[in-house]
Amino acid sequence: MEIYLIAVLAFFAVAALVMAIFMFSTKEPNKVLESRLDVLAGKVTREESRQTDLLRKTYTETDRNSLIQAFMPRMISVEKIFEQADCNIPPSTLISISIMLGLSGIGIQLAAGLPFYVAFVSIPLMVIPWVWLYQKRSARLQKFSEQFPEALELLARALRSGQSLSAGLQVIGQEMLEPIGVEFGKAYERQKLGMPVEETLKEMCNRVPSLDLKFFATSVAIQKQTGGDLAEILDKIGYIVRERFKILGQVAALTGEGRMSGTVLLALPVALFIYLRISNPEYIQPLWTTEIGRKMLAGLVVGQILGAITIKKIVDIKV
Repeated sequence: MEIYLIAVLAFFAVAALVMAIFMFSTKEPNKVLESRLDVLAGKVTREESRQTDLLRKTYTETDRNSLIQAFMPRMISVEKIFEQADCNIPPSTLISISIMLGLSGIGIQLAAGLPFYVAFVSIPLMVIPWVWLYQKRSARLQKFSEQFPEALELLARALRSGQSLSAGLQVIGQEMLEPIGVEFGKAYERQKLGMPVEETLKEMCNRVPSLDLKFFATSVAIQKQTGGDLAEILDKIGYIVRERFKILGQVAALTGEGRMSGTVLLALPVALFIYLRISNPEYIQPLWTTEIGRKMLAGLVVGQILGAITIKKIVDIKV
């Protein structure tokens, strides 16, 4: 048993070492383009940009051989999710942390003397970094949506005062807070470098998956082709967005009881299992020592997942 435990711990130590190497060998392909845009926009001098590129090249020279980075382009929209979340952690680092958490959980369970199949219960630890990433992304997109009506009103006032659309984008980028100020600031910088306004807004729609933003970009594109009072159109879009937020608030209030009931129902089996595991371990031990117990445990996990999906479908009302 001691030899087996030493072998398992040695395996996890080697795996942790490999993951640590990947964490410090990450590649950031968009940084060179961003530094050149900063030079053209006047944010930094060409000499400062050259020094930064030289330092970056020194620290990322061997990154092309990274196994994780070799597979990163094949993953579905990973870089876009990181960009939408405004996460400065490289994707390979988050993947490394996720794998290390899973391996650590399995190692702890095996070291505690539990059966090997029980150790795989700790694999959900690998999901924790991604849950954090998606929560960060959702919070940023939610804040963007909340700021959007105010940005439209600010742009409409700028247009009525005689400023151009590009100047209005600059005003939003300078006056409003992150994230909407940063996104409109990027759109203004790209427009100043020669990209058409329609293309800059289309690019921003790709960065920010917001239906309201798509309405705005479509309105600007149509107004460019057919003409019309863009300020009045922006006022109407802002009014519609505000009314939709009011309806969403009412829906959240009406479905609050259902969401709370779902949380209690989903947490109750887990809490009861933990309580019995601490107070009377022998009572629930047949769940993983007998064949029928393992089947019941698997059925419990599947039922919890299906129940969570069903409750989410019930309380998630689209507006």
